[in-house]
Amino acid sequence: IKECTCSNSVITRYQKRISGPLLDRIDIHIEVPRVEYEKLSDDRLGEPSAIIQARVETARQRQRERFSDSTNQRGAESATWINCNADMRPAEIRLYCQLDQTGRSLMRTAMNQMQISARAYHRVLKLARTIADLAGETEIAPAHLAEALQYRARENRDGSLIL
Repeated sequence: IKECTCSNSVITRYQKRISGPLLDRIDIHIEVPRVEYEKLSDDRLGEPSAIIQARVETARQRQRERFSDSTNQRGAESATWINCNADMRPAEIRLYCQLDQTGRSLMRTAMNQMQISARAYHRVLKLARTIADLAGETEIAPAHLAEALQYRARENRDGSLIL
């Protein structure tokens, strides 16, 4: 496998060919580095898959319960198609993804510094709601929002951010 030898300007120009609206539709942007042999062959194990699976199933159940309750608030027709946080529309996001004062301040700063679009704003809130669900929390804490925001930004080789 050959490593890329392109200059930063060539890489940036290539990445700019991907439109902002397309990138806005991708919830999580992460770089997955190559795993070294030593880490793969280490006898120490990480968190077992069964525990992770149980946490995800609990979060999904929490979401099903949340949206079954929305039937009473918005009418049976509107809630029948919502299965998980990703399905929320702006009205549901306003209802279920409320931020405290610290969270609102963090989001305001992030929107200004990261130039987050309206579509990306909603995706960040839905992702923060999911992170809170995985943590077993009923409210979105600033830490959940910060984690969701970190998944929005990708860096060029020169350190500049791509959103």
